Amino acid sequence: KLKLPILAERLEGWLETAAKQNWTPREFLERVVAEELSEKWGKRTEMGVRMARFPFVKTLEGFDFESQPSLDPKRIRELATCRWVANGDNVVFLGPPGVGKTHLSVALGVEAIRKGYRTLFVGAQSLMAGLGKAHQEGRLEEKLKALSQVKLLIIDEIGYIPIDRLGANLFFQLISRRYERGSMILTSNQTYGNWGDIFGDPVIASAILDRVLHHATTVNIKGESYRLKEKKKAGLLSRTREESTTEVA
Repeated sequence: KLKLPILAERLEGWLETAAKQNWTPREFLERVVAEELSEKWGKRTEMGVRMARFPFVKTLEGFDFESQPSLDPKRIRELATCRWVANGDNVVFLGPPGVGKTHLSVALGVEAIRKGYRTLFVGAQSLMAGLGKAHQEGRLEEKLKALSQVKLLIIDEIGYIPIDRLGANLFFQLISRRYERGSMILTSNQTYGNWGDIFGDPVIASAILDRVLHHATTVNIKGESYRLKEKKKAGLLSRTREESTTEVA
């Protein structure tokens, strides 16, 4: 009736252990409650990860900091505390393709979920398509409201595909709706100076950046692509170049 399934399932075993190890009533209560909470929190985290729609699940423990010397591990671990999420701040990862921007975004998203923050991951192209469809169907307000209710919104790969004027306007509305209310993680392969080209309008791009960067941490990753490194190790990159040279000759 109290919805404590772990306690109901393991009570007899805990009672036997408590008797053998002479637990005090307080020790017994603390241990069984901690076990119940741990189990519930684990299930809540699993559900939160599923609802976040990550393309894959990555953690900071699995990130190779040695391969990206431009990154400060202490700075990333500080971000993992998610204090910036509590304050409604943003994080922006900039860098070329393959340097770990999405990995870090997902890892921080997982940390946010562990700390109880509702999180959603979406690719920039998918986001723009969804906003455009909602606009055409007269559901834009509903869509913006849903995206604004998420405590942490992760928008991946801004800049890989240009955004038309309508899309830029819709994106601006989303950013404005979340400004100082909900946190975001943005990743992009373009420097801020090129965002005018991404959105096709320097004025809208400036307005977007003004709101995104007002309370934001920018992490610029200048390392080499992991995928290219793996190809080099396997000798595939040099072999591909040799084959291309032969074909041209």
